[in-house]
Amino acid sequence: METTIVNNLSLPITGVLISLMVYMIGIGLSKASHGFFLFNPLFFGILLGIAIIYLWAKGIGRTPTYVYHKFYLPGADIITWFIKPATVAFAIPIYRVNYLVKKYWFDILVICFLGGFIAIFLIQHLCALLGISAVSTASLMPQAAATAVAMPISEGTGGISAITAMACIINSVIIYAGSTYLIKALRLDKISPIATGLALGSSGHTIGSVEALSLGEVQGAMAGVAVLVTSLSMDILIPLYMKIFM
Repeated sequence: METTIVNNLSLPITGVLISLMVYMIGIGLSKASHGFFLFNPLFFGILLGIAIIYLWAKGIGRTPTYVYHKFYLPGADIITWFIKPATVAFAIPIYRVNYLVKKYWFDILVICFLGGFIAIFLIQHLCALLGISAVSTASLMPQAAATAVAMPISEGTGGISAITAMACIINSVIIYAGSTYLIKALRLDKISPIATGLALGSSGHTIGSVEALSLGEVQGAMAGVAVLVTSLSMDILIPLYMKIFM
């Protein structure tokens, strides 16, 4: 009987259902709290998912690592696969305002590549200042890229993709939480919707793009452009930076 239960729970549907459940709870709490940043569905869902795995492991006398790999990961791998097509789907709003991309292509490249280089530079020097290991530094450096791009970059440069994914999400949640105040403080909403979109997309990934889309179609589309170009810049810059400076 016990073997049957274990075999059933180790099916991919378990990981999928846990992921959907914690995400839906996050959506409900986010709506109930009028968008309180700690209840961002993605961020809160991760914390709740970790808590469930930890309590599950305690309940059956196993380690969280065992529960994660045995019961959760088979379904989580299915969800992870959808990150890549979801990232590609940014092409849809970009296509709708492609005339802006053609007009401002040079500005977009400069902003995203310069922003990517500054992010890499600051992370590397802060990690060195704090005495963080080379592996953790390599894991944190790609956090400006979209998660689907950052994780392979991290693995290719000796980092740990799980740390990279968490860094990307925390970075996005911080931008999501402070975007309204930053936009007003920097008067981006008064300057240009293009600048607003590029700022949110290059710093906040998918969550930043969702916030940009809530401000307008132009902001959302430019945020999508920024996510793609910033991710490309990180893929190019990080190996070069590590080869030259590390």
